[in-house]
This record gives sequence, C-alpha cells and structure tokens, in this order.
Amino acid sequence: MTVRDIVAGAAQADSAPGYRARHTLPLRVEAMRQLRRRRTLVVAGVLAALPFILIAAFAIGGDPDRDGGQVTLIDTATSSGANFAATCLFVSAGFLLVVPVALFCGDTVASEASWSSLRYLLAAPVPRARLLLSKLTVALAFSAAAMVLLPVVALVAGTAAYGWGDLQIPTGGALDPGTALPRLAVVVAYIFVSQLITAALAFWLSTVTDAPLGAVGGAVGLTIVGNVLDQVTALGSWRDFLPAHWQFAWADALQPQLEWGGMIKGTAVSVAYALVLFALAFRGFRTKDVVS
Repeated sequence: MTVRDIVAGAAQADSAPGYRARHTLPLRVEAMRQLRRRRTLVVAGVLAALPFILIAAFAIGGDPDRDGGQVTLIDTATSSGANFAATCLFVSAGFLLVVPVALFCGDTVASEASWSSLRYLLAAPVPRARLLLSKLTVALAFSAAAMVLLPVVALVAGTAAYGWGDLQIPTGGALDPGTALPRLAVVVAYIFVSQLITAALAFWLSTVTDAPLGAVGGAVGLTIVGNVLDQVTALGSWRDFLPAHWQFAWADALQPQLEWGGMIKGTAVSVAYALVLFALAFRGFRTKDVVS
C-alpha cells in the first residue's frame, strides 16, 4: 500500500455516510491494546516487586545504618509503612520511574511503525492528530498508573512489615498518618509532573523513528545526561533550567511546614519543555511521509 492509496482511502472514507473522525481509535481500544502488551505486565511486575525486594534487603542486612549521626530518609525506612513508601519513592524517582515513562511514551507510535501497522491505522482512516492524541493520552495514563502503583504497594507492604504509624522526618519531627498520606500524594503528583519532560522527549522521538528501542533509549539517555549536567556545579545558575535540578524538590512536601517554592519552579521547567516537545511531535507527524 502506497502513501497515495492511503490518502485516497482516507478521502473516500471521510465522505462516507456515518463516518465521524472523533469516533476513530477510541481511548478504551488503545488502552486495551497497550494493556495486553507484555512490556506493560513486566513493568507492573517490576514496580510491584521492588518494595518486597527492599523489605528482604532490610531483613537480611538489618536496620539502615546512620552515617556519622546524620539521618537520611533511608535511615527511617523501617519506622513505619509511610516512611517505607517515601523511601521507595526516593530510591526509584531518579531512574527506575523514568523507565516506564520512557517505555510507554516512546514505544507507542514507533512500535506501530516497526510492525508496519501505522499506515493501516491512518488508512482506517484515523486522523493523524487524533491518533497521536489517543496514544499520548493512554501513554500518560499508564505512566501515571506506574507512579501510583509503586507507593501503594510499598505502603501496604511496609505497613504489614513495619506497622502503621507516623512518618518520621529525617530532620526531626513527624507527620501523623492523616497528614502523611496527602503529603505522599503530593509527592507522587510532583514526580509525575517532573517526568513530563521524559514523556514528551520519548513521544517526540517515537514520531520521528521507526525503532522503539531508539525512542525509549534516547529519552532515558538524555535524561541521564541531564542528571550528570546537574552535578556540574560550575554551571552555576544555569542548572536551574535543567529539569533534573528540581527532581527531588518533592522532599519539601515531607517537612513539618509544606514548602511549594521548589516544586513550583520544577513544574514550570518541566511543563515548558514538555509543551515544546509535544508541539514538535504533532507538527512533525502531521506532514510525515508514513511508509511503514
């Protein structure tokens, strides 16, 4: 099937009785297609297993040691289920949670191209903007589900292992469960927003390449590069424009007095980059010659 055939088929269907562009590729159809993918089940399994792996590690190695009397979030991991959930987020936010976001958003369009099924979706015909919007919406929804799955499993497993109690703050003090749970929800929401830059980068790469691994790997690789650059103190205030500089601003939510300043700046940086990359994806795909 040539591009000319696709265009002709789309034009014919567009004038067919009963055709409605907004009814093509419903979200539930795309969601079920992605849910049945093996990589979705693998990601869910890995995220659900991480809390139990950490519990086993603490059981084998004993309680976390304090380095020179300085208390960190990991040192309080076994204090309560809430502390354990916060620790799981801390150890996974920098890299592990980047992978499912890059996978869901980077694989969604490129995989269709690698299977040579993308041109048939467009010949259905599914408008290009709607195809991208459906796939992006589902990819972001799955990414958000991955963000929620980890702390929920960690909270349940941690409560079973260490009991239900206050969230002990490393700098001193504690948050009662009624306060700790909404604060953890703020943390999860911020981590998701901070990962929008990775999602947008992976999605844009997914529209310009037919290799899913290239889109996913490129997004993860550039995210790692951003983390490395943030460690270069010689950059000074230029680091404020790096999304990685604000990735742990959510720690301000786990203080006696909630501070929004860092999270607001991090949100602004991440959303700004994400909007530009999403716009590039839609603009480039609109005129792309789809031959696979």
